[in-house]
Amino acid sequence: MHEIFVLAEHRQGELRDINFEMLTLAGKFDSKVTTVLLGSGVDDFASKLAPFSDKVLVVDDPMFESFNALDYQAALKALIEQEKPHLVIIPNTGQGADILASLALAMEASFTSDIIGLEIEGDKPVATRAFYGGKINGRIEFKDADLYMVGLREGAIPAGEGTKSGEIVKVDNPVGATAENRKFLEYVQPEIGDVDITQSAMLVSVGRGIREDKNLPMIEDLAKLLGADVSGSRAVVDAGWLPTDRQVGISGKTVKPKLYLALGISGAFQHVTGMKGSDVVVAVNKDPDAPIFQYADYGIVDDLLKVVPAMIDKIKELKG
Repeated sequence: MHEIFVLAEHRQGELRDINFEMLTLAGKFDSKVTTVLLGSGVDDFASKLAPFSDKVLVVDDPMFESFNALDYQAALKALIEQEKPHLVIIPNTGQGADILASLALAMEASFTSDIIGLEIEGDKPVATRAFYGGKINGRIEFKDADLYMVGLREGAIPAGEGTKSGEIVKVDNPVGATAENRKFLEYVQPEIGDVDITQSAMLVSVGRGIREDKNLPMIEDLAKLLGADVSGSRAVVDAGWLPTDRQVGISGKTVKPKLYLALGISGAFQHVTGMKGSDVVVAVNKDPDAPIFQYADYGIVDDLLKVVPAMIDKIKELKG
């Protein structure tokens, strides 16, 4: 392997956690890791990325103050042609997905998206990707190419500690002018209801195993006793039993509570991606093969409609 490019992602003045996951993945190979940072006034970001990189390549220009896929693609293409990395890792996010395929085609690169793992065999990458809702993992082999590109799923790789002291190199903007046919207008934030679950210290989260909405008050009673907030999977939200601002997962919100109590949640990757950062995960599911148990610190194989009343009684007993 020669050099690995990692495209940094930031949004509304904050670096995304996926950056450190991508850099941790890239750092396990015997290759030079270069972070590509496009933005405006991003010196602080560069300093945070340097401990995970051999080099941080910074294009600091007002053109990149807000994300525009066409501008990003043009700049990244120019930098790839100049530096000639062997592998490019892009976040498999809304922004990254807007770049990866079209850039790979423009560069005649061999690529795949939404990977959850990566190894190097010989001089070629071999990726791992989940299929059938995370029930099986598939091996992705690439055709021979001078350049390989992958999109890494958020939360797939635990972020490590930065032990490097990467050189920060500022380069001129390789893009002459911003794209005419695409323009950034504004960020539209989703409305926050009475509870912002992204800030909750504890969450009691329910899935399809709750069966019907008449069982929801029992879940709310448990949450109240714990001092927790109630959240849920997409199935519960789609059924109209919880509001959309309580949904955890790729199409919902990413949460990092101290305690995540998953009740009747199977653990499809769309949901797990939103809660993998929880400090302690306790899962209750009657299916012993439910994927959620792969991420749980503690698990109970039983029907939540039996377990939750027992939990409520025990907590009341402990509280006197």
